[in-house]
Amino acid sequence: MAPRTEPRDATLPLRGFRLHYVEWGDPTAPPLVLLHGITGHARTWDTLSVALGEQWRVLAVDQRGHGDSEPAPDGDYTVGAMADDLGAFADALGLSTFSLVGLSMGGRVAMGFAGANPSRVERLVIVDIAPDIHPPGMARIRQMIAGAPEAIESEEWAVETAMAANPRADVGELRHRIKHALRREPDGTLTWKYARDLREMMRRGGRREPMDLWERLTHITCPTLLVRGAESDVLSPELAQRVIAALPDGRLVEVQDAGHTVPGDRPAEFVAVVRRFLGAGR
Repeated sequence: MAPRTEPRDATLPLRGFRLHYVEWGDPTAPPLVLLHGITGHARTWDTLSVALGEQWRVLAVDQRGHGDSEPAPDGDYTVGAMADDLGAFADALGLSTFSLVGLSMGGRVAMGFAGANPSRVERLVIVDIAPDIHPPGMARIRQMIAGAPEAIESEEWAVETAMAANPRADVGELRHRIKHALRREPDGTLTWKYARDLREMMRRGGRREPMDLWERLTHITCPTLLVRGAESDVLSPELAQRVIAALPDGRLVEVQDAGHTVPGDRPAEFVAVVRRFLGAGR
């Protein structure tokens, strides 16, 4: 995956920390905000952003403690805190309404925000997540994050390790994601960009979410698309059907030969699904 152009980088002071985001497309076009999953970053969305940049003002956010944004000043990585970040981000850019795409953790943040602010979200895409997480997928993710080493041997080692963990991944997408997920420390050590307190949180058993996201789903009034990887261990078929039943205007699409990280496993198919759904509302 090689974007035709590079995005515009920007940083905002927001709720006690600095939030980084990248922007693609015409600044006067309708806004579309993209939220990545846990340990992810804004550049995981580059393929989708390039594809949609001719019609949308695409804003891909590094959520608190991820990518080039600063860690949470209070160590709070709950859905509620991140949903409040999204509201503050939209307010800072003057976005009264916008469309929203969220993967995994980002999808839960999108649920929380859209359920609390239904009039602000025009169309919503939730990617492979529900308010509850299928236990096998939750166990895998916790183990992966908790066991991640502090120092990375090399970028190539990180790619090979990630491919071994997810053989379905598109190799070009995976290389691009890892390239933007690593940073070089002053002492020369190569490490992941995401905040270390996220890793410690997973070692302690994960975050405690006080928000009832099932209840929030019932307040989302905009057309909503749930995208499930047909081989996902995070969003089971039963959970997907429960999400659709809770949404006032929901529909489900399954992407074949994809696991949990649908955009990274089947990028072309994912772009087609999202473009078709977003285009239906314009």
